[in-house]
Amino acid sequence: MPIVYPHKTEMPALEPDVRRHNWEEVATGYTEARAVAEAQRCLQCQDPRCEIGCPVNVPIREFIRCVALRDFDGAARAIRRRNLLPAICGRVCPVEHQCELHCVILGKQEPVSIGRLERFVADWQRAHPSNGAVEAVARRPGKIAIVGSGPSGLTAASDLAQLGYSVTVFEALHAIGGVLRYGIPEYRLPKSIVDEDVEHLEQMGVEFQTDVIIGKTITIDQLLDEEGYSAVFIGTGAGCPVFMEIPGENLKGVYSANEFLTRVNLMHAFAFPAFDTPVLRPKKAAVIGAGDTAMDGVRAAIRLGAEEAHIVYRRSEQEKGARDEDYRRAAEEGAIFDWLTLPTRYLGDEDGWVRGLECIRTELGEPDESGRRRPVPVPGSEFTMEADLVVIALGTNPNPLVPQATENLDTDPHGCIVADTATGATSREGVYAGGDIVTGAATVILAMGAGRKAAAAIHEYLTEKEKAR
Repeated sequence: MPIVYPHKTEMPALEPDVRRHNWEEVATGYTEARAVAEAQRCLQCQDPRCEIGCPVNVPIREFIRCVALRDFDGAARAIRRRNLLPAICGRVCPVEHQCELHCVILGKQEPVSIGRLERFVADWQRAHPSNGAVEAVARRPGKIAIVGSGPSGLTAASDLAQLGYSVTVFEALHAIGGVLRYGIPEYRLPKSIVDEDVEHLEQMGVEFQTDVIIGKTITIDQLLDEEGYSAVFIGTGAGCPVFMEIPGENLKGVYSANEFLTRVNLMHAFAFPAFDTPVLRPKKAAVIGAGDTAMDGVRAAIRLGAEEAHIVYRRSEQEKGARDEDYRRAAEEGAIFDWLTLPTRYLGDEDGWVRGLECIRTELGEPDESGRRRPVPVPGSEFTMEADLVVIALGTNPNPLVPQATENLDTDPHGCIVADTATGATSREGVYAGGDIVTGAATVILAMGAGRKAAAAIHEYLTEKEKAR
């Protein structure tokens, strides 16, 4: 039985004073020795509970055993049987709420660093590419349209291409990757990794069409009735920002997190004027919210030169939604946390630029419909905070364009497409959906799991149709 050391093997990272001023990836990754040491903490349980927490059913026990034996190629093969995007998942998955939450040593020791090991294996494979061509598969009749190139769409495209179908991915933006491209900063997810995964799909025969807005450029019905597609998977995510609807939200310098991070990540505004997309370079920034997106926003503001960058959140530290690692790194980089603080108004100057926000302190009362204790304003605790940049990171809703442009496609009161949880099947025959467009804003790995289920269901649907002919 391996020796179980109490703490995870440390992940090397750039020093906070260095990373505040650049956009390089913060975590530099395990060395082989560190990876082997961490893998040897795994007990190789007879019943690997960790795998229960993985939405795409990665064979965690198997790949970690391979790492412990220094069989890194074997580990990579084991992961990629179930996960197309291991380098991405190893960086951004909330493992503390998924696989690592079920680690059997949790409570006695720190859980095995499954996410860090997955990242190590993926990065090792990238550094040691095989020279073999992508294995050809027998072609099947029928072609399939994937709407959206985020994690659910890419996963569905991969699985269907491996089954032999002709697959075309339609993306509204000018670059592939969806939220992986526009939502996650370079210092957390280098875009070269996304590029390599897209290139791998292209080698498998997947076609990508950018600048195509389904519902405007072409509709779902046209794809099925005029363009000859046999099935459609909708993975358009949840990209419509949520606002507080308080005075001053229309001031210049008040961004939704979507706009701010899209400018910075997809459109390279951090490198202005080398790229012609400007973004405010603040002296004092305020980011409203405390989830992963809020942490991305505050850390981006710091890298843009903010002397002060605040997280403003109406609940306490215990209710934050951000990953522990990203929260800790934001604090190391100098983020200031204003817990139990509720903005009530944004203040502007005579030219319409934001210059601050009025806030009130809160205290936690009884639980609300989310199960969290409701923030209650404290009378007489009002104060003003200076800010020349405000980023609102309070979540997102599905874009209504595809549902509104598609007849007889059922949605729920929140605007999410109604789809079977096991198959992704919608109210329209041959139309499937998964990811945030169905669940609302969630995680990369959950979206991937939905894409995988839908791909299997589409294959079954088309196989039955072929038999019936």
